[in-house]
Amino acid sequence: MTARRSAGLLLFRHTDRGLEVLLGHMGGPFFARRGAGAWTVPKGEYEPDETAWDAARREFREELGLPPPDGEAVPLGEVRQTNGKIVTVWAVEADLDPATVDPGTFRMEWPPKSGQTQEFPELDRVEWFGLDRAREVIVKAQAAFLDRLAEHPD
Repeated sequence: MTARRSAGLLLFRHTDRGLEVLLGHMGGPFFARRGAGAWTVPKGEYEPDETAWDAARREFREELGLPPPDGEAVPLGEVRQTNGKIVTVWAVEADLDPATVDPGTFRMEWPPKSGQTQEFPELDRVEWFGLDRAREVIVKAQAAFLDRLAEHPD
């Protein structure tokens, strides 16, 4: 079996407080009350007939409802999450107002075994975080992207 693959864009900006990254809180009932480990780079799965770069840009639009920003894309490589999914990410310097986000949605049976389907946002909110705080809340394996970004020369 081939591992599932996801790709995404990690926005970053320089502020008077230092380097900040934009993360999204995963939507749906499983993550509603979770903080640590429930924040992620905006990303999504793709099939072998699509490049990771194209998928990252498409998923940014789907997850946030906004066009992906222009700018130099800094490759941050891949990580394998505990669920086996391989995630590829690029960092792009851009400023985005979280209030402008119009997230995509997904449908799932909820409550479980109820036969009822409900719609939930892919990301229920997005926020800017300093790197230290981001490391506390991001999906554990994705913290490597923060470290790689911090090591990248401006």
